[in-house]
Amino acid sequence: MRKSRFIFLSGLILIAALIRLLPHPPNFTPIASIALFGGAYFAGKKWAYVVPMLAMLASDLLLGLHDTMIFVYGAFALTILIGFMLRERINFASVAGASVGSSVIFFLVTNFGVWMSGTMYPHTLSGLAACYTAAIPFFRNTLMSGLLFSGVLFGIYEYAKRKLPSLQPAETRP
Repeated sequence: MRKSRFIFLSGLILIAALIRLLPHPPNFTPIASIALFGGAYFAGKKWAYVVPMLAMLASDLLLGLHDTMIFVYGAFALTILIGFMLRERINFASVAGASVGSSVIFFLVTNFGVWMSGTMYPHTLSGLAACYTAAIPFFRNTLMSGLLFSGVLFGIYEYAKRKLPSLQPAETRP
């Protein structure tokens, strides 16, 4: 991967991660979008994981650590895998679909973590159902922020690579 492309992609991810530090409605953050974007655009799978995970960790260190981080990072890793599947067909519909899918995965995995590691809900099927039911109002923000931030990240990069040939992947440059 060209150094300028790596720096540009990393910079976009870092900026998105820093947005988490600004005041925002509950669950309206670029978490899933960062993972999706990294998985879709970093040429090496190692960097597709390392850069988004480090950006996420840096913002988490500033925001504070919590008991369900393993589930958040697990959902984050699954979303990076979804980003890998986007690599050959990045367009509006596929990014929107992947963003919705990533939001659903985040909802399912992280709320399972809340149920499993917490004491708010009994560790029964009805407790799990209650946990998911209580989380439904927050899902709207997860979904909307995923669509918005994915649109912004993917849109900025696609626009920039048309204007700056050095951002094109090596295999597609003339």
